[in-house]
Amino acid sequence: MNKVTNVELIGDVIVVATEGYLNKDLGDEIQKAAQEHISNGVNKVLINLERSNIVNSIGASILIEIIEELQENNGVLAFCELAPIIEKTFTIMGLTKYCKSYPTQDAAITAMS
Repeated sequence: MNKVTNVELIGDVIVVATEGYLNKDLGDEIQKAAQEHISNGVNKVLINLERSNIVNSIGASILIEIIEELQENNGVLAFCELAPIIEKTFTIMGLTKYCKSYPTQDAAITAMS
């Protein structure tokens, strides 16, 4: 099942946890969850991909759209709990030039707050 499993505001960081294949459907769900909070003034988004082990180009392109939107609002997007293959994919696609990756959600929240 590809879905957003949890969305929560921790301090001033919105955390979006996912499960399954990061494709168009899951990418759209992430974008919807993030945009809802961005429109309310939250400009720090953390995507926890602990339960997602694969991403395709459409899913990654949706993440780029979120990065662009956040940059317009002086915001930041970060990832945590990445599977090695997703981390490698994000590096190859250049996503890691625009957002950081953290080993754990706690480390990400601490660094982003």
